[in-house]
Amino acid sequence: NINVAGRKRSGALHGFGRLWQKTYRLRLEGIGKASPEIMQIWKEKFADFQPAENHFYPPMTGIKPNDVLFISAKVPAFPGSPSILPVSSGVTVLYVDANQFTVMTPEGFPVSGWNTFSVMDDEDGTPVAQVQSLERSSDPIYEMFDRYFGSAAQQEKIWKTVLGNLATYLGVNGQVTFEKVCVDPK
Repeated sequence: NINVAGRKRSGALHGFGRLWQKTYRLRLEGIGKASPEIMQIWKEKFADFQPAENHFYPPMTGIKPNDVLFISAKVPAFPGSPSILPVSSGVTVLYVDANQFTVMTPEGFPVSGWNTFSVMDDEDGTPVAQVQSLERSSDPIYEMFDRYFGSAAQQEKIWKTVLGNLATYLGVNGQVTFEKVCVDPK
């Protein structure tokens, strides 16, 4: 329970600085699997799809509401440097259904907010895997790291890697699209 016990959840309305909505999407064309089946694979293999420096530890019973996914990761000290600084924490699972799950950060995490992981069919019936974040820095120091030291880019790299690894596992070649919108500049 390192850096998690006794900490309250910290949503996107908490924190400091600009509020961002980041959306990462990957069309899974020609997969031959229904969206709920893909989501089940993603939940079961969530830890396996992380970049090498990230270690997620979901409960052995699966991802369920109010569970904590523990995280042990390393981040770069500055842009372009190797990932050497340890980060240990966890996120709380807020919501789970057949097509999505949402996690929320605790107090003291580098960002305040939540991520929703989903698989839904688009208008032509093609499954689309998506990570959508609504987040802001937790405090002025993290805001400085986000703006000037590449922390935001590192976070963005993680979710692009996760979607890419999901596609590889499913045998699909696809391009992750990314959209970043400043919802609140204050």
